[in-house]
Amino acid sequence: MSGPGRHRSPQTLREADRRVVAAWAADCAERVLGVFEAEAPGDGRPRDAIARTRAFARGESTVAEEIRRRFVNGGARPVGCALPPWWPPPGRPEAVQEEVRWQLRHLSPAARAALRKLPPVGENASGPLGPGLLASGVLGSVIRDLQAGLANSEYTDTWQ
Repeated sequence: MSGPGRHRSPQTLREADRRVVAAWAADCAERVLGVFEAEAPGDGRPRDAIARTRAFARGESTVAEEIRRRFVNGGARPVGCALPPWWPPPGRPEAVQEEVRWQLRHLSPAARAALRKLPPVGENASGPLGPGLLASGVLGSVIRDLQAGLANSEYTDTWQ
């Protein structure tokens, strides 16, 4: 929240923007949920996180409530597999770009506008998109591809 004496990070979206991005993120995560569940059967955290994300997108909780919930539940913990060892699937190196294209095609205009407000990954140290885990490896490459695709008109008219 901004106000007198408060600094707003360029990586902070307003709550309304977070909600529209959350709906898209839940769609993206649900699309690959089977991959997680195949690697970690019985681990319900990804499915639960998607449900909470959808509830947040519908306005059923606030940013503060979700942050508090994360701390009460012990913070973020890895699920049974990590992105780099299983992605892309063996023999399908094109799968990463296919997924990026799918995600870009399924961005609503509001989510696209919200994501365009964020600085490029790795350039601003004041939040999670700064240098570090999200800016490196396969994940960093995917985020860079998504950010580059936000400006590409090929993906602006295909949202349903």
